[in-house]
Amino acid sequence: MPKVRIVTDSSAQFFDPMFPIKHDVVVVPLTIHFGKRSFRENTEISTEQFFKLAAEDGVMPLAASPTAEQFATVYEDLCRTGDHVISLHLSSKLNRTFRNARAGAEGLRGRCSIEVIDSLSISSGLGMLVEAAALAAERGEALEEIVRDVRRMIPRLYTVFFIETLDFLSNAGRIGKAQSTLGAMLGIKPCLTMDDGDIVPMEKVRTRGQAVEKLVEFVSEFSAIDGLAILQSTVRPTEDTRLLLEHLALAFPGRDWPVLVYSPTLATFLGPEAMGVMVLEGEGEEGRMTNKDE
Repeated sequence: MPKVRIVTDSSAQFFDPMFPIKHDVVVVPLTIHFGKRSFRENTEISTEQFFKLAAEDGVMPLAASPTAEQFATVYEDLCRTGDHVISLHLSSKLNRTFRNARAGAEGLRGRCSIEVIDSLSISSGLGMLVEAAALAAERGEALEEIVRDVRRMIPRLYTVFFIETLDFLSNAGRIGKAQSTLGAMLGIKPCLTMDDGDIVPMEKVRTRGQAVEKLVEFVSEFSAIDGLAILQSTVRPTEDTRLLLEHLALAFPGRDWPVLVYSPTLATFLGPEAMGVMVLEGEGEEGRMTNKDE
């Protein structure tokens, strides 16, 4: 049986940053643009450098997807060995990466088996899907089995963030400029979620303490969790993260939750000093519980 190779993009984040190297995952980089300057994500710019440039230049950054030609080159190289390919990418609602990946695969139709999947997610949500696919491929599972299992995981991914500024979300085209200005005037800290692959406002709070409480409430609604990542904008521990971990330790005793720095691509939407959680709900659970005691 031909080996299945896994391809993803640099917006994917992993609990172990070395996972792609250890498990032979091909990562195609997005490009972060600051005006006329551009940097390949993860190799030429980190999140810390991203925010330093944003503060120094005063230029709002944007993330550009790999081209269809770049994907076609990757797929052609993999197909020379006769391998099947599963290509998993950040939500098509957020940029063109999925569409370009699909276009890049079109030229190889009939010569190689390539399945391009829209994760409807980003960051560690996408990373969890990639990890599951790569491990299944190592076990020798067939392409059809891996695709089926990944598609079953996608509806079990949930995301909530709170942000300090709406400017980045406005610049990325997810909200209007007037809404961003009004939010700043009112001192609102929006809580965001991903709905069908798009980043949308969920609730508004006025303090970071209230925002952390919302994250705790969100996670506590799950009766079982297969994976969870806390994402923040800095490598340094924060008081918000400490409080969130303390509350999660009470709700889920004995579990350790990784704290990751969110990627430059995600930073183009969230801006600085944001914080959030991505959850993979336990398999077989019937949605989030509205009341933990039920």
